Amino acid sequence: METYADWLRARGDDELRALLAARPELLAPVPADLTALAARAATPAAISRALDRLDRFTLALLESLLVLPPVDTAALAAALDATPAEVGDAARTLLRFGLAWGDGTLATAPGVRQVIPHPAGLGPPVQEVFAGYSAERLTVLITDLEGEAPRGFADTGRLLRRLADLLDDPAALLDDAGPEARAALEQLMWGPPVGRVADARRPVRIATATTPIERLLARGLLAAEDDRTVTLPREIALHLRRGRLFQDLTAQPPPLTATDGARMAGPAGGPIGPAGPAGGAADVVAAQRREDLVVRAAAGEAFNAVRLTEELLERWGLDPPPVLRSGGLAVRDLRAAATLLDVPEWKAALLAEIAYAAGLLTRSGDLDGEWLPTPAYDLWLMRDTAGRWTELARGWLKSDRAAGLAGERDDRDRLINALSEGMVRGSAPSVRRTTLDVLASAGRGVVVDADALRTRVAWLRPRRGGPSRDRLLGWTLREAAVLGLTGFGELAPFARDLVAGDDPEPVLEKYLPEPVDEIVIQADLTAIAPGPLVTELARELALAADVESTGGATVYRFTPGSVRRALDAGRTAADVTALLARHSATPLPQPLTYLIEDVARRHGHLRVGSLASYVRTDSPATLDEILADRRADPLHLYRLAPTVLASGLHRAELLDGLRAMGLAPVAETPGGGVIVTRPDAQRAEPPPTAEIVRLRPDESADDSMISAAVRALRAGDEASAHGAEQARLRAEAPAGEPPRSPAMATVERLRAAVERGGRVWIGYLDQQGQSSSRIVEPVRVEGGFLTGFDATRAAVHRFALHRITGVSELDDDPRAGT
Repeated sequence: METYADWLRARGDDELRALLAARPELLAPVPADLTALAARAATPAAISRALDRLDRFTLALLESLLVLPPVDTAALAAALDATPAEVGDAARTLLRFGLAWGDGTLATAPGVRQVIPHPAGLGPPVQEVFAGYSAERLTVLITDLEGEAPRGFADTGRLLRRLADLLDDPAALLDDAGPEARAALEQLMWGPPVGRVADARRPVRIATATTPIERLLARGLLAAEDDRTVTLPREIALHLRRGRLFQDLTAQPPPLTATDGARMAGPAGGPIGPAGPAGGAADVVAAQRREDLVVRAAAGEAFNAVRLTEELLERWGLDPPPVLRSGGLAVRDLRAAATLLDVPEWKAALLAEIAYAAGLLTRSGDLDGEWLPTPAYDLWLMRDTAGRWTELARGWLKSDRAAGLAGERDDRDRLINALSEGMVRGSAPSVRRTTLDVLASAGRGVVVDADALRTRVAWLRPRRGGPSRDRLLGWTLREAAVLGLTGFGELAPFARDLVAGDDPEPVLEKYLPEPVDEIVIQADLTAIAPGPLVTELARELALAADVESTGGATVYRFTPGSVRRALDAGRTAADVTALLARHSATPLPQPLTYLIEDVARRHGHLRVGSLASYVRTDSPATLDEILADRRADPLHLYRLAPTVLASGLHRAELLDGLRAMGLAPVAETPGGGVIVTRPDAQRAEPPPTAEIVRLRPDESADDSMISAAVRALRAGDEASAHGAEQARLRAEAPAGEPPRSPAMATVERLRAAVERGGRVWIGYLDQQGQSSSRIVEPVRVEGGFLTGFDATRAAVHRFALHRITGVSELDDDPRAGT
């Protein structure tokens, strides 16, 4: 192939899909055609992200291609001290990533050399590193090395070639420079090949050189890049390495070792090994028992994570915390959330960050906004617990935010708030994915030692290391346990499905408790929920009772305040009694019915309106009691009529003051109607939608989306080759009004279309409220969005579910979907 773009164009669809799966950032957004894809794949940023995903050996092979002349697999294997099969596997990885290309001898992709300035820790070759020297200085250097001035070398190019010949075998020069000079070179031998010295460009001669650095500069064993930088030429470094390209390079990853006591003891007291011919039946049974304990423990944490997320978003939907001016969540609001959920602050920050990553939480507006659930949260509530957990887990996996940073300080000593931009760490998704992959590869029944895990991750991702990665790895293990991905330190079976890209819900569902719609109400004014409640009952019960304790069962307590809360929200005593009777496993205890009737009898006996405000009742004696009570003095009440008191306070303040006196007033409208004082749940619009899909650097793309992107690329290539036929390549939407269907039916039909791989006709409202028709091949329905190949635009787009007016299969009558 003549060019890298031609080589890409000649790849089959399977190879293009493999490239896009390995480098999902190339879909940000989907390029117009394959020429644009080639240009984007060769940009320094895209190449750097791809290099970050290479293991140590594959990265070493790529660096070898930059250093060595074109050679075959056998020569590469000899240079890397590996087998041809190992080199072949690494070479196929480079081809799949598009970092090397060619149908015979491999060549590095455009831009790779610029991103790896010192491949294999080697500096530039002699002719390149001395290219900045003037002809006069090169002449002096060659004269000292040869003992006489060069003849017939007028131009710099010929002088550089002569100098390269002289330094091709530097053994004698190294011996002549002395052991101290050699020791200085050995400090740069394995890289990086640059060092800092003072006055590097000072004129030196072999005869007058005194220091080790001067002796090296005078002999061309070091080259002065500028006044303070010297570089070790490649030929000198390879001589010092005795021809080896890398130090301590292995083609296979470091072994994984289990922690002490990581395996459950067998019947004889020894550790349980893998089931096999040498293992007894008792070991097999014990291993199965351990796996059952692991999955049950993980499923319990998964259920708890879903429950806590729902509880947090329900509260924030009614009483949203404000967005700080600098962005993020205030410390006091995070502390309040931790108190509400009865969890540590770091765990509350994690749950908020996961909800944000899953598209269930966002900020309302740019200025003076609040943290509110999105419309996707209501759709999330319609799913079963396993489906809800899957969305949370996938949101956590792809998130580029490190929840563990909440409460710490940045390099400018500024506090890092949860949900702020200071939480962003670009390497977080890669570290999470790599860590879980390693845990999955360890096999069942093995808890990997932390040090062995760090060593394996360092080999798999050598370019992103240091304390930052180690902290992210530690947070990943902690967060995976909170989410239920691990149990007792081992990856759960349904988590293995998630990591492998399979659907984890079927396995998880087996171990999750079934939602119940029945509670046990006791005579002590408590109700026991023996398991997770169905959504409607959970909401109504949370309104009429207070949670007293949680655990295997949740205990609710009915109090006058909780019953009044339900009445304030517009429920009647009959509504509350009927709800509890319908869902109670036993007849309602008499004390509870008395409590409800007593609170209802007093509820609304007083009416508060606005004068600034007033109190109205049918009983003048009640007002006499209020006026006689010293606690009413701050309310500044005065009598307007036998049944009416007035106040200078606002209505809300007067309501609070009367309730503090033990009364049960309600607010009323000027016409006498009761005002429901419990605010309705609020929702915030998600970010702008129907945009061309943009993936973050470490966000993965599923197979369906990649296939849609390949279709768009092929269509773009055809369109650029036959511009006049571009209109023909785009599908035309059917005539008539866009389809309409109920919201839940719309979501279910889209999910069904994803499973069967069909095309659908959708109606879509833009941000101006204008309706349009689209022909879409759905790829995924997640986080409140539909992602798919838009055949009417020949591109991959993302659509907000709440803006889709309806969906219909192309063979359906759209009027039948209403």
